[in-house]
Amino acid sequence: MIRIKSILKENGYKLTSQRRATLEVILHNEDKHMSTEEIFIEVKKTNPDIGLATIYRTVLLLEELGILVRLNFEDGRNRYELSHPEEDHDHHHLICLKCGQVSEVEEDLLESLEETIDRNHNFKIINHKVKFFGHCNRCR
Repeated sequence: MIRIKSILKENGYKLTSQRRATLEVILHNEDKHMSTEEIFIEVKKTNPDIGLATIYRTVLLLEELGILVRLNFEDGRNRYELSHPEEDHDHHHLICLKCGQVSEVEEDLLESLEETIDRNHNFKIINHKVKFFGHCNRCR
């Protein structure tokens, strides 16, 4: 939260109660890759007066400031996770086509492929995003 508060301040924004409530929900559910609507439902439990438009604006601002990363798992809605600027590459995601469960793969599976592309095509890869679609252990 300290890093996030600093980023907001550096860009001329305050950590309002609505932004704090939104961030707390995202932080407490970091492994869930929540959509804006799911974030809204959770925030509303502790802040019943908050509106969906406020959550949308907050998520958009946090994404613009690089605090959140938007993910598209091809299910018709955007999902979000906290950015981790200390990581060299984004992590990969495993998406179950039956139940929708999303799991993260922390290993960098494509390092040798990146080296081959660099060598053969003189193209330096900075980052990549990979999504694997299949069936989780429960749905197999």
